[in-house]
Amino acid sequence: MTDFLNHLNPSQRRAVEHFCGPLLVVAGAGSGKTRALTYRIANLVLTHRIDPESILAVTFTNKAAKEMKERIETLFADQEARAKHGKALSALPEYQQIKLKSHVYKSLTKQLWIGTFHALCSRILRFDIEKYQDPGGYRWSRTFSIFDESDAQSLVKAIVVQELNLDDKKFNPRSVRYAISNAKNQNLTPDEFEKDQPNYRGRVIGDVYRRYQKALAANNALDFDDLIWIPVQLFKQNEQVLAYWHKRFRHILVDEYQDTNRTQYDLIRLLATNGEPIDQFNDWSHRSVFVVGDADQSIYSFRAADFTILMNFQDDFGDSLPDDDTRSMVKLEENYRSTSNILEVANHLIENNTERIDKVLRPTRGEGDAIFCYRADDETAEADFVVSQIRNLELQNPELSWRDFAILYRTNAQSRAFEELLMRYSIPYQVVGGLRFYDRREIKDVLAYLRGIANPADTVSLKRVINVPRRGIGRSTLEKFDQAAQTLGNVPLWEILSDETSAKTLAGRSSKGVLEFASLIQKYRERLDDAKGSEIIQGVLEDSGYITALKVEGTDEALDRIANVQELYNAALQFEEENEDSSLIAFLANASLASDLDNMKEGQEKVSLMTLHSSKGLEFPVVFLVGLEQGLFPNFRSLEDPAAIEEERRLCYVGITRAKERLFISHARSRRLYGNNREAATPSLFLAELPSEYVNTNSGLPQRMATSIREVRQKKEKEAGPGSGAHEFDWNVGDQVVHTAYGTGEVTHIFGAGNKICLAIKFPGMGRKIIDPKISALQRAQ
Repeated sequence: MTDFLNHLNPSQRRAVEHFCGPLLVVAGAGSGKTRALTYRIANLVLTHRIDPESILAVTFTNKAAKEMKERIETLFADQEARAKHGKALSALPEYQQIKLKSHVYKSLTKQLWIGTFHALCSRILRFDIEKYQDPGGYRWSRTFSIFDESDAQSLVKAIVVQELNLDDKKFNPRSVRYAISNAKNQNLTPDEFEKDQPNYRGRVIGDVYRRYQKALAANNALDFDDLIWIPVQLFKQNEQVLAYWHKRFRHILVDEYQDTNRTQYDLIRLLATNGEPIDQFNDWSHRSVFVVGDADQSIYSFRAADFTILMNFQDDFGDSLPDDDTRSMVKLEENYRSTSNILEVANHLIENNTERIDKVLRPTRGEGDAIFCYRADDETAEADFVVSQIRNLELQNPELSWRDFAILYRTNAQSRAFEELLMRYSIPYQVVGGLRFYDRREIKDVLAYLRGIANPADTVSLKRVINVPRRGIGRSTLEKFDQAAQTLGNVPLWEILSDETSAKTLAGRSSKGVLEFASLIQKYRERLDDAKGSEIIQGVLEDSGYITALKVEGTDEALDRIANVQELYNAALQFEEENEDSSLIAFLANASLASDLDNMKEGQEKVSLMTLHSSKGLEFPVVFLVGLEQGLFPNFRSLEDPAAIEEERRLCYVGITRAKERLFISHARSRRLYGNNREAATPSLFLAELPSEYVNTNSGLPQRMATSIREVRQKKEKEAGPGSGAHEFDWNVGDQVVHTAYGTGEVTHIFGAGNKICLAIKFPGMGRKIIDPKISALQRAQ
């Protein structure tokens, strides 16, 4: 047999050849972690003759599981090809390649347990769920169904509204569902949740949680969280079941370990140690736990991911020795994806985080082009710069196609400006991991309101939003209106809705909501001739209660939907600036053209647009990282929390390391915010952390800021005296300060320590800004 490990670098080989015991593989971006996992499995089978059925490999996506299986099949088939035919697999005729891969599948791949946590745990439950003893006495059989999120939401809503008759404004069903999901991800039963939340709201949600589990059991159904949570509970209560699976899976591999939550961690710990406390378990002679991850790429805390699980691996499973001495950790630092300049920028940025395992991405490729940072006048100019660059690069570089370009942004709402320009120039694009701006539910909702106002004969639009947000208008009421409209000769629904007598007669107790809706539509119909489209949008959003309902919901998804709706308002403002006809009808006509994508053919190469969270695991020759402004990236919600700022920085690091050849970064001097004309935008604090020698710019601003980090800061520190702003003890929360651009403000938070601090300052009318006092014109108010 040939040395199939000769393709690995020394660090990869050290990780792959590890046999028994725990090992943490700290795998930097583009360092070949999938290769390490694949060859690890191959080495266990080929070198150590491990039974494939005793190997459990956990991935975080089905796509990653499929890729791993395909790589293993190709690797083993290549070994057989060389052994039987003396040739590489690729040198054999296609029919022989297929035959060899088929043999590998039957004899090896089929026996391996490779998949996501949810898929693998579902398989375990198909064997053993009937042995699970639920605290509430509920039971499930092996034929259980799996409810998707929509099913789960409907079930919680029925319990909150119908069964418990709760005020759904105080106990929004989506928020309650989120709380239950979060409890399961923290491995909490309903009783434990109530103990953790010992207040009225906690008791109520605990009761809903309990009833929810009962309803699931009545349907012999599990939700996605149950698929992992119930096996953990089962393993804790049934020693025989745990012992069987502990004995079965002697070698456990976990990909993306930084993204595990507490329940997933408990599952791995139980399987590895047979339930023994980690500090007492030492029987590693015939088993291993091999986890791969990177704390610098932990960006999913909103999904209950806890990167400290990876940070604590050495204390939990490993030898707790320093990095240079440890035998239970290997670092993969050679990057095979990006040019040297891109990696230098990424390394400099992430070094500003304190919660990380120290590592440096080392390039294996050439220097490459410098990173270009563009400061635009506004978000429209930013989009124009990005799209112009894409057009020029595609034209001037025959090796590049549309699929080689990606635009990465912090929030979904940012896609709108780029989408409109791409469509204007007939550049094919796709929104990855999300809907196109005008296809999003909340945008369609608001447009339905507007179309109903502009054209009340549009029955489809009226019916879409007559009960959005909820006004107590049920399906049966709408059916009565439909029947009446048909009986009267298919008259428009609006003709009946808008007649008070007819509405009261048909709707009965629901007539109040119907009349409120009709009044809203009529109010803005009367303003069609004298009001701008943006004014009608703003009025409808406020009067309908749409924004208020989303605020009450309070979830991250709801906040993103609010941002999208506000961006639609911004689109109307921009339309009015660019067109003489500022009416609602003109704007709707423009929006309809913008959302008409029928000419986009499937399979066509396309520019990719996506949020930074969606970009994880992907790579592109050319990347545009846009919107680097305080309050946008990092976002407002993180500005008061140093831990959240570090996650935002990790997100920026992920974005940078998606780029293979070229990286463009952009920000705007001003950006339109909802309800305002424009607001000055402050460059992101992350721009100050980029090394100037690797970054070119059209403005000089990021370079000057970056130079200050290394040079001005040192000079200031030498000159520092009391009140100079060089150390954290020079400032206190509550200090009144004066900034040359923003005026007088108040210090609300202090980030960092020693001579590396930033101040969060609230300026009246300008919002909160994070400022480095050593490089800004900042003085104490007299």
